Amino acid sequence: MRRVKNNFDVSLLAGAAFLGAIVPAQAQTGASDAAAQTTQISDIIVTAQRREERAQDVPIVISAFSPERIRELNITEPQKLYGNVPSLVVGTQGQASRDVQSFSIRGQSTGFLALPSVATYFNEVPLIASISLSLQGGPGQFVDLENVQVLSGPQGTLFGRNTTGGAVLLSAHKPSTDRVEGYVQGSYGNYDLVNIEGALNVPLIEDKLAVRVAGAYYDRTGYTQDIVWDKDRDNQHWYTGRVSILAKPTEQLTNNLMIYGSRSRNNGAGYINRGFRIGSLVTGNCATPACAAIYNRQTEISQQIGPRKTRNDADSYSNIDAWGVINTTDVELSEELTLRNIISYQKLKSDYGNDNDGTPLQAYQISQSANFPDFPVAGLTDEFGIPVNGYNNAVNLTGPRDHLKQFTEELQLQGRALDNHLTYAIGGFYIDTKPASVWQSAAVQFCSPDNTGNPVTCAGTRSLSGVTNKSRALYAQGTLDFGAFSASLENLRLTAGYRYTWDTVKGFNTSWSPRADGTVICSVLGPIPRPSPADCRFDATLKTKAPTWTIGLDYKPIDGLMVYGKVTRGYKAGGFNSVAVNSEFRTFDPEKLTSYEAGFKSDWSIGSVPGRLNVTYFYSDYKNIQRPGSDFNRTTFAGGAKILSATATIQGVEAEASIRPFEGLEIGGTFSHTDADYKKYQFTSLGADRTCLPGGGFAVVPFGGTVDASCIPFQFVTPYIYNIRATAKLPMGEDMGELSYLISYSHFSKQHTSPTGDPSFEPGSTLEPYGLLNMSLDWRNIRQTGLDASLFVTNATNKLYRVANANSYNGLGIFASLYGEPRMYGIRLRYSFGNN
Repeated sequence: MRRVKNNFDVSLLAGAAFLGAIVPAQAQTGASDAAAQTTQISDIIVTAQRREERAQDVPIVISAFSPERIRELNITEPQKLYGNVPSLVVGTQGQASRDVQSFSIRGQSTGFLALPSVATYFNEVPLIASISLSLQGGPGQFVDLENVQVLSGPQGTLFGRNTTGGAVLLSAHKPSTDRVEGYVQGSYGNYDLVNIEGALNVPLIEDKLAVRVAGAYYDRTGYTQDIVWDKDRDNQHWYTGRVSILAKPTEQLTNNLMIYGSRSRNNGAGYINRGFRIGSLVTGNCATPACAAIYNRQTEISQQIGPRKTRNDADSYSNIDAWGVINTTDVELSEELTLRNIISYQKLKSDYGNDNDGTPLQAYQISQSANFPDFPVAGLTDEFGIPVNGYNNAVNLTGPRDHLKQFTEELQLQGRALDNHLTYAIGGFYIDTKPASVWQSAAVQFCSPDNTGNPVTCAGTRSLSGVTNKSRALYAQGTLDFGAFSASLENLRLTAGYRYTWDTVKGFNTSWSPRADGTVICSVLGPIPRPSPADCRFDATLKTKAPTWTIGLDYKPIDGLMVYGKVTRGYKAGGFNSVAVNSEFRTFDPEKLTSYEAGFKSDWSIGSVPGRLNVTYFYSDYKNIQRPGSDFNRTTFAGGAKILSATATIQGVEAEASIRPFEGLEIGGTFSHTDADYKKYQFTSLGADRTCLPGGGFAVVPFGGTVDASCIPFQFVTPYIYNIRATAKLPMGEDMGELSYLISYSHFSKQHTSPTGDPSFEPGSTLEPYGLLNMSLDWRNIRQTGLDASLFVTNATNKLYRVANANSYNGLGIFASLYGEPRMYGIRLRYSFGNN
């Protein structure tokens, strides 16, 4: 551990040495040097503090992407931000669907059944978030955007939903009232990629009323072939549409109404089997060597056919429907005062079925509809002598897994005072997310090979549930430039904010297994038969409240340099545990995090060569971390899950640098190192859990004993992430346009993914390090026609790498993994018209 700490020392010393080198250069050449100004590193206007500012002027770690950069990097989904933002991890986070692409920043991730730790905002409104899968909104979120902003650290004062990790801001392109403009774009590539996208902006009344319509269609076959179902898993098939209406009836009043919708239908995730733990819960009925041989043979076949083929007993699928209305009204009460109101209504429905073990055995799968096989699984009879009668324990449900509706309302007053030396925002926020219908699910587990498909011994479980989350908050934040009091204090600024939040979560669950005589066995209440599923229901409510705050100083001693420091308190609401089997774990408490940051942002130039270097060090005290773990009720003999509590400290360094050695060439990159350590992490053993020993190593703890898990690696943290990129732009003559080439390499160190298990006891829980090489070549505005032609490739070296692990080896006896995208390439044509 000492070696890791020294890495921080080296990083900080290197940053200080670099700063010492560039400050004299800045003073000698001067920020107003004409040559430097003509080749300055480009800026992006951001809204990280709910007002428009240069990213370099905001004392927050921000990674911002322009529309041009989004196209160059081929960012069409959240996963493709991974590697381009310091400390950001994107992945399924152990969940069953690839449509789940959750964000984790600085070790704050979205836990099982929990609210997001990094919230996604669309036009300043938090996207509706589901519970069983950590979805935030539907697909197509990166279509026709003005920019994408990733904010690191707690966002507990100005933004709507309290988070401990950060926020991702998506800003849709607003209508323009003075010109007709738009674009149409088409892409074609390997894996039968077809992507059509476009937007049209039409002013209806000059300077008063305009409409912008945007839409996209995306279709690509999958890269994992299911040889049982003859289907491609890991495919994509979605489309999205958006209509925005901007009205300016007076000089003081502006209203932007946006309506969006998206729909996705795909064949689900292709889990690859890598092993079974004989004698676990799933394989508990497998008592003979012949039965165990069946499990081992399935893994052997999986190894023979390779990581791009699978053999599912369930026809996996994923269906997502999302739509929403967001209305933003701005009223200029005076030159210094603006009243804003943001109101929204959204709906999200997700439905999925999956086979998490990746074999024709019914070991671990979830289904929402009648999607289990109704035909024999080839090969089992001849090789193992198992009767092939079809799967008679198929599940037919009538409702989706998640179906939610969400209403938000925010009223905000923004102002300026003291000759613009004071800026402030005061407001209130309300969010109500509730079920639009009852959530339904079913699972078939714990079936040994000789019981696969048997409706009596492998009846599976059914579940009905619903969760409501309500939050109310009042907040205020301001930034004061002390130049208001003395010219010598100009550019020394104090930022302070405070927020108080009241949260209420309510939930219910009804889980049961049907019996042949019409009665049921409740999953929670134990082995005694009950007359009907209604007798298995339990409810719970959790009310919490907490303050969050931020305070910081920043100073610009010279042009192009800002140093800053701040302390921020973050908070994330608790939740309802729909799979609890003990009453004390039916709800779980909020997380709290205090973050300390110090850093600098610098723009500098040496002669005519401009550059940029931003460096931040952070330290976080993280309490009541929400971690899922197995649970068991010895009175009712029921198995389930509980949400555990842990305490940790996290520290890290984040850096962003770029330089333009000459006009047309820019070289840059990002770097982050995150060091997360549990300080206290204890829970009750279920009989096979392992505890950390003081001198190193582990020992098995009997049932009911206390497990110390503080020595295991932190979940969903990639300790080292770096990206190196170069962009070269070459004019091709007055009439030929511009040629632009981007090459980007991202490297990811190992990542631990299990919430409770050490890598030595949870096979595959640590994802191996890997690197990805992406490239694009763009010929822009060909012959001044508005036509662009692009070639793009991601994972150019066709690297094989894992992106997720089932982490069910010790609990359910399953070892299976998801693999990342292979090499993807294609061509894109884009025609733009108007002043786009």
